[in-house]
Amino acid sequence: MSGPRRLRRGRGLAPGPLDAPRLRRWPKRGHARAAGRLVLFVLVTLAAVPIQAVAISLPGNGWMRVARTYWAAVRRVLGISLRVIGAPAEARGRPVVFVSNHSSWIDIPVLGSRLTACFVAKSEVGSWPGIRTIARLGRTVFVSRRGTDTIRELELLRERLARGQNLILFPEGTTSDGARVLAFRSSFLAVAEGENPPLLQPVSIVYDRVDYLPAGRAQRALFAWYGDMDLLPHFWRLGRHAGMRVTVVLHPAVEPASYPNRKVLSQALWQQIAASAARLRQNRAVG
Repeated sequence: MSGPRRLRRGRGLAPGPLDAPRLRRWPKRGHARAAGRLVLFVLVTLAAVPIQAVAISLPGNGWMRVARTYWAAVRRVLGISLRVIGAPAEARGRPVVFVSNHSSWIDIPVLGSRLTACFVAKSEVGSWPGIRTIARLGRTVFVSRRGTDTIRELELLRERLARGQNLILFPEGTTSDGARVLAFRSSFLAVAEGENPPLLQPVSIVYDRVDYLPAGRAQRALFAWYGDMDLLPHFWRLGRHAGMRVTVVLHPAVEPASYPNRKVLSQALWQQIAASAARLRQNRAVG
């Protein structure tokens, strides 16, 4: 009986009796870990809100450094270590638009803890209780992608760039299951057209460790947040785990003017980001 039982368990079916004590203990530790992280997240956020509110009222871009510190604290609370390959572009006074793939809300604290920039998010985020306050204090730019609002929103993005503020853009337009990079919408790169366009830096982000082991497709789904998933249950499910890591690749920056049009630029960025993300998912080296 023990032989067939082990064979079935290896196929991912019902666990045997020897596994039962371990499975009973693990959820208790996991739930305690998730609860502790949730409490810490709330405390860190409550402490950061008044500080950021004051920083925004002061001249200069000091509030951007406060936001970066806050996101770094959130990432640590989540228990996600960060590996960075490459470095943020330095354009000597010229703004940078970081163009990244997007699979989860966790991308926000991950990228926000490394890049001094404002996020561009869909307008629905601006209506979520609690989250909207955090997003607005981070000076997130909300876009609706409705045709009637396109010109106004584009001008808002260009105004931010003219102030010397960098932007983080997710041209997929939505989150994915983390197993692929969706096609980029070229309309998102309209901000790189016209006179004095910003520098563009492609960014690949992949969650590649969980419970101190390389993440396969099934484990990587733990990080993904898409469709009709609710935020709190996803936070709780993620928060039960330890030994998590994300790898961020900051590719060499590109000049928008080097490409004949927005569609060619969008496809080139997608190919570079998707190819690098695929290598990371396969646990292969990325140069």
